[in-house]
Amino acid sequence: MKYLITESQINNLIFIYLDNQDFIQIERNDAIYFVNSERDGFAQIKYDIEDGRCFINYNFIEEISSFFSIDESDSKQVIIRWVENTLKMNVTDTSGAILSIP
Repeated sequence: MKYLITESQINNLIFIYLDNQDFIQIERNDAIYFVNSERDGFAQIKYDIEDGRCFINYNFIEEISSFFSIDESDSKQVIIRWVENTLKMNVTDTSGAILSIP
């Protein structure tokens, strides 16, 4: 059986999924890192407070993309909107990266 899901519905589902990840936010060196635990050496998301740039771990983009069966570019855009909503800040630019925590 197939179901049709609208773009706004899938976005809402991804927001719920991201909210349920229970990310820990670590603020260091004018950046906010979203990590799974305080002992993580790598972040899933990094937000640069000074210029609004957002960096998203490549593997995390792929995880969201494959879990929800959407394109990686769409996955990235939803994650950006979630970061903006969560931090109440604007994302000015974004890129994928492997994010080590200083």
